[in-house]
Amino acid sequence: MACAERGCRCCAEGRRHSSILYSILRSEQRALPPPGPAPRGCPCGSRRRVALRSPQVACKAASAVLVKTLRFVQNVPCFQELPLEEQLLLVRSCWAPLLLLGLAQDRVHLETVESAEPSMLQRILTARQQGERAPAPAPAPAPAPGRPHHGPHLPSAGEIQAIKGFLAKCWSLDISTKEYAYLKGTVLFNPDLPGLQCTQYIEGLQREAQQALNEHVRLIHRGDEARFAKLNVVLSLLRSINANVVAELFFRPIIGAVNMDDMLLEMLCAKL
Repeated sequence: MACAERGCRCCAEGRRHSSILYSILRSEQRALPPPGPAPRGCPCGSRRRVALRSPQVACKAASAVLVKTLRFVQNVPCFQELPLEEQLLLVRSCWAPLLLLGLAQDRVHLETVESAEPSMLQRILTARQQGERAPAPAPAPAPAPGRPHHGPHLPSAGEIQAIKGFLAKCWSLDISTKEYAYLKGTVLFNPDLPGLQCTQYIEGLQREAQQALNEHVRLIHRGDEARFAKLNVVLSLLRSINANVVAELFFRPIIGAVNMDDMLLEMLCAKL
């Protein structure tokens, strides 16, 4: 059913808020050196499992950034013009890249430790020994809160390196507060999601955010003609990071299995 038929104001003619996104994003108020190159050779290294060195600290920081991110989203009038179903679709699809942009903006550093995971040979030998013996031992108890979570859900070293590489790229570009706001607007208003009704309106908002970013870059960084392209490279790096990895890394170590859809719905409907 079309937006107009549902009484949605977002597609009304004239788009009363055509410049509101621009003004709101303009008003939003900001390292470690980049990590060394990934070791070459055997690809097994990128599959090693890693955990946060200080889960409580990192997860608390990530939770605070998530609250700030959703507060930012809620304060964009153009977003509020959308029906709740559309808002949820957008937030559920982009919460992870928005969170990572927030972590980069707040300069949250990730310290990780390699999990003491047995090698493939050790697992094969252990499996043989268990098969020759009596019943398998009971599963190990869950780790105490705040301690590194070593288990099957741990992200791989390659997945963590992708996140660290993204953060390092942002810090190397010294992205400003306004640039972060425009990047968030571009990520938030994704017209390509299946199930959206107000696709043309959302596409216009994304285009508006990109235009605002381009204008800002040309005004502030006149000597760097490639900066706009570099900032869009940041967005391409975000697309390679899986949202499930972000959830496992920042939320599972402290609160266990979490349904991000339920959490986002609760936070979005709350007055943050």
